[in-house]
Amino acid sequence: MTTLQRLLESVDDRADALLAARLQRLIDGKTKPLGALGRLEALAVQLGLILGTEQPWLCEPQVVIFAGDHGLAKQGVSAYPQEVTTQMVANFLAGGAAVNVLARQHGLAMTVVDAGVAVPQPAAHPHLQVRTVALGTADCTQGPAMTADQCAQALGHGAELVRQLPGNAVLFGEMGIGNTSSATLLMSRLTGLPLDECLGRGTGLDDQALQHKRQVLARALEANPGALAPLDVLQAFGGFEMAMMCGAILAAAAQNRVIVVDGFIATSVVLVAQALQPRVLQRCVFAHQSDERGHAAMLSHLGVQPLVRLDLRLGEGSGAVVVWPLLVSASRLLCEMASFDGAGVSTAHARA
Repeated sequence: MTTLQRLLESVDDRADALLAARLQRLIDGKTKPLGALGRLEALAVQLGLILGTEQPWLCEPQVVIFAGDHGLAKQGVSAYPQEVTTQMVANFLAGGAAVNVLARQHGLAMTVVDAGVAVPQPAAHPHLQVRTVALGTADCTQGPAMTADQCAQALGHGAELVRQLPGNAVLFGEMGIGNTSSATLLMSRLTGLPLDECLGRGTGLDDQALQHKRQVLARALEANPGALAPLDVLQAFGGFEMAMMCGAILAAAAQNRVIVVDGFIATSVVLVAQALQPRVLQRCVFAHQSDERGHAAMLSHLGVQPLVRLDLRLGEGSGAVVVWPLLVSASRLLCEMASFDGAGVSTAHARA
């Protein structure tokens, strides 16, 4: 049995009907009308099921941002040049990106992972993990973006990294010029949806640039006709940061951590992970529906509902961090809110 097979088999089933019923009774018995806390109630039950307890405290949450470059970027599919990946990694490490601001606001620890940036950072940094597979992937319009060995290496690095982190919740983000295109290719091939239904403007392409992007992505699909199985699709179209995130998601699922999924790109990685092991979805909280065109269809394909819609399209884990207080609220309401019996409150009108 391969390392990946063992990892997939270690993701157990969190669909515990007895625990779910107990959690629902706890929520229903709080000092409020039935269902009055809306989706926070379902979120509280999900957190309890993931963590396997009626007291689902969220401990030492970790923000992990994977960065990597894409050979596909050379085809002009982004409004930004490839060197922006390296520059944004430096920005993360300096604390100047949107996700840094949000993580500081909520007191979240952050790790930045160089999965395969074309120009590595010049100096070591306490929040940087260097797990470079190669200095960017190959151009997938000419064949697979990575070799099978590179894909396996990235998956393994991601799994190993998560195992070394503390806490019971992980918020995943990414950075890589061209990775919206890679996510579009993953989506189209794994869902079977036409490319036009998956394609969006990414970093803000105008109509002419969007048409060029469509032509490039159509060539990439044509160049990899045999990539149909989930790992083959990831190898053909993904980036090192996406493959590493996939391994990290699988490891987090195996450890029954809460997985907070950001936007379009992170969801495309979950698309791969759940195709390998469907029980991964039980651990996933989908933060938001992004403004990227294909994201709503991808969420629908997975049969999941995001917590909010704010028309975000930044990536880097920003949407996951924005919604983090909602998870904390759901957890604390379940753990701390008084029951009718405990508070001595009449239930006469609670069911009205």
